[in-house]
Amino acid sequence: MPAPKVRTKWRPTLALIVYVVLLAVMALPILIVIWFHAVEASSNRMAPAEIGALVVAFMLTLGVAYVLTRTITGPIDALIARTEEIARGGKGAIRPLESYGTREIAVLSQSFLDLAGKLVDRTEYVRSFAAHVSHELKSPLTAIRGAAELLRDDDVERPMTKAQRLHFLDNIVADAVRLDALLQRLRELAQAETPVAEGRSSVADILSSLRERFPALHVSGAGDTEISVALPQEAADIAFANLAENALQHGATLLKLRVSVDGRTAVILIRDDGSGISEANRQRIFQPFFSTRREQGGTGMGLGIVRAMLSSHGGTIRLLQTTGAGTDFEVTIPVQILSG
Repeated sequence: MPAPKVRTKWRPTLALIVYVVLLAVMALPILIVIWFHAVEASSNRMAPAEIGALVVAFMLTLGVAYVLTRTITGPIDALIARTEEIARGGKGAIRPLESYGTREIAVLSQSFLDLAGKLVDRTEYVRSFAAHVSHELKSPLTAIRGAAELLRDDDVERPMTKAQRLHFLDNIVADAVRLDALLQRLRELAQAETPVAEGRSSVADILSSLRERFPALHVSGAGDTEISVALPQEAADIAFANLAENALQHGATLLKLRVSVDGRTAVILIRDDGSGISEANRQRIFQPFFSTRREQGGTGMGLGIVRAMLSSHGGTIRLLQTTGAGTDFEVTIPVQILSG
């Protein structure tokens, strides 16, 4: 969608308005003095003191106009120039202005710099994510194409054995399954990034859904499991199912959710008894496409989807330090306040 354009027309600058308004204010006492002299018959000439007072008033008016221009229009023009510089130069151009003038312009400039930083970070994230997606999709597609070409070019004089043909067909099926898993994860990530509706779900419903979907896991809950959180049921199912699936893939048999409430935020501690996460991988688990189970079909997108899903509804997730086996995550979600 192209950016909307401001309709081109002549508009006065802020500096011009400041000068015109102040000069108009100054003109009022001048007109009053002229009017008094016009109605007085005694004298038609202005006294030197009156002329001096008008000159002083004129100089003060210009001084006030200069100060207003310096403190208002100057920083605004600098902010406009910085906007154009960021559009051309990207993140390197995001730096404070030399002067802000007023508190309101300083707040506006800080808000703009924060927004520009987020937009640039988002652009870099999308660029990096697109490169990762291209790489992840290219690998199975290349394997499928290679296996299909070998099957197509099977020589009649030296035909493949049945075992060889089945091997290539199994590779095609496995790569197709991986592509399907990647596309499913991409759909979930798109849904997490752009939530279309608000809603709520209770931790008890989340526990029930996990028990039904993952019968191999013993799912238990503790604490205030009847609390409702500001997370639609579908989003909750996707987020917590990814956590449960990760636990199951790492050998877990138990998954426990402990719920507490801190003010207007629900804090959910999620603990499993799986193999855990090594110290070397703790800083990388939320990176897109990072997976220790790539050979077993892992996409490395599950935790990224969880974080995006929670973030889009005001929640967070972080990995806690653990001793021994198992993994602990802390999830925070705003509590849903029921009306009525």
